[in-house]
This record gives sequence, structure tokens and C-alpha cells, in this order.
Amino acid sequence: MKQNLRTRESGFTLIEVLVVVIIVAILAAVAFPIYQNYVKGAYASDAQSAIGSIWNAAQMYYQDRGEWPDDVEGQLEPKYIQMKNATKRQWVFTIIGGGDGISEITALSTEEMKQGAGHEVRYTTDDGRFTGYGFDEEE
Repeated sequence: MKQNLRTRESGFTLIEVLVVVIIVAILAAVAFPIYQNYVKGAYASDAQSAIGSIWNAAQMYYQDRGEWPDDVEGQLEPKYIQMKNATKRQWVFTIIGGGDGISEITALSTEEMKQGAGHEVRYTTDDGRFTGYGFDEEE
């Protein structure tokens, strides 16, 4: 009887390693866009929370004075709303309308936000919907 002179070495073949690398790359390609959407949503939630506070403060302002405010910093702060400095550094808030009614409140990101400047979150008071950065409808 002939003995097998070759000994069996343990380990993975090059093909097996390549298959695993390809599978991991496919999973990463699928997961990355989902992760990006979660990050956008997290940053947008800060603006969403502040816009909600601005809308509530604007309603209190209207009850006190009989007209709607048209400026966040001049008319609402500090009596009706007190926003965190970090939020004010990352977002610039604008009230569209005023006087007879508010149609929209917007937040525009600044360079201080890690995702960069120019991202806008919009709140429409007529239907109570948020749109823009971090939401289904992209800017």
C-alpha cells in the first residue's frame, strides 16, 4: 500500500477568503445608505425639536399680543423660548409669515453642524408636516 506523502494543511483557501470578503463588501454596501439616513434623521431631529418649540412659543406670543411674530431671536427670545446655544450655533431659524399668520418655519444648518452647511428642515403650519433634510422628501 502506498502512503500519501502529502500532509494535509489546515486553513482556508484563497477562494474561500475571497468569497467571505465579497459577502462582507455586499453587506457594507447595503448597510451604509441606511446608516446615512439614520445620521441625517438624528441631526434633523434637533432642528425638528427646536422648530416645535418655536411654533409653541409663536402661539403663546399670538395669545399675548394678538399678532404673529416674524423673528425668532428678536421677538420670541428670551421671554417665550430659550434655545440651547449648541442648537443656535448649528441651525439658523426663520419664521415665514408673521403678522396675520405663520405659513412656515425653517431651519438652515450652519458650518458648525458636522454634516455641513446648507441643509434645510421645513415645517409647514397648515398641514403640520416636516420636510427637507433627514425626512423622506429630500431638499
